[in-house]
Amino acid sequence: NKKLISVVQHSIMRASRVGSRAFVEFQPCQQHRATVLRATPLGFCRHWTYRTPIALIRAHGGHRTSMQSIHVTPAQHTSVSAASGVPPEVATVFKTADAICFDVDSTFCEDESIDELAAFIGVGEAIATMTAQAMGGVVTFQESLAARLGIMSPSAQIVEEFLSSHPPRISPGIPEIIAYCQSQGIQVFLVSGGFHQIIDPIAAMLGIPSNHVFANRILYNAAGSYAGFDPTCFTSRSGGKREAVQHLRATRGLQRVVMVGDGATDAEAKAPGGADVFVGYGGVVRRPAVEARADWYITDLRDLLAALQRA
Repeated sequence: NKKLISVVQHSIMRASRVGSRAFVEFQPCQQHRATVLRATPLGFCRHWTYRTPIALIRAHGGHRTSMQSIHVTPAQHTSVSAASGVPPEVATVFKTADAICFDVDSTFCEDESIDELAAFIGVGEAIATMTAQAMGGVVTFQESLAARLGIMSPSAQIVEEFLSSHPPRISPGIPEIIAYCQSQGIQVFLVSGGFHQIIDPIAAMLGIPSNHVFANRILYNAAGSYAGFDPTCFTSRSGGKREAVQHLRATRGLQRVVMVGDGATDAEAKAPGGADVFVGYGGVVRRPAVEARADWYITDLRDLLAALQRA
């Protein structure tokens, strides 16, 4: 891929070592709109696959790096047909949006991390059913979260092993959206019912500040065994994403906020003082109840990028 090679050749690669982990940082090549990747743990670099023209390069503590293994599937999508069909009220918000909040599981990432973790532990089928009920609005989120975590009882060691062996799959279009938003001064937030332990490394890798992540937090006792979850986190309860967005607006002076997600909890974020627009996403799982509540429904996040660029 000549474009990819050019991106790599023009990128400035700098490696450093922190403790026992190596990190690699890419500075953007403006000519090719390369995406900045910061603070990427080496464990996540080993078998990473991107569907956009981004290369990951293994770092070897403290020295400039060279390419060891790159697995990239170039993005093929170029259609902007969906963007031209954006409802007028949505397009109006896009013109002045100063923040976009993304759900993570089955939206920002193609994975449903709780289900993936459950499968890793060996209780995948039971947890998947509960997740579907929660995302479809059949049961309250806090009931589902407590039940799922109670069955899994994920220790700190199990979560670490899971992260090492299951690198997340970033949804096509996400790196480009982040790069565009950063270039336009639009803030990007992650608002998820998933866990900080899984989401924070993804956010760091894509240049999203840690204080832009709202998620749940697994609690452990001194020995590292599961001890529950933090009930003070906004997203530990139904309506929590709405509360998180309301908190963002109240504390950061945001004027126009877009919420993007695949689930009922994402649709709840559109409320007075919350998100101005809810963009439903069905690229991983299509939920009719969520589609019915969306101001605009898409199945490819690159249509969202096209709409933002056209606004």
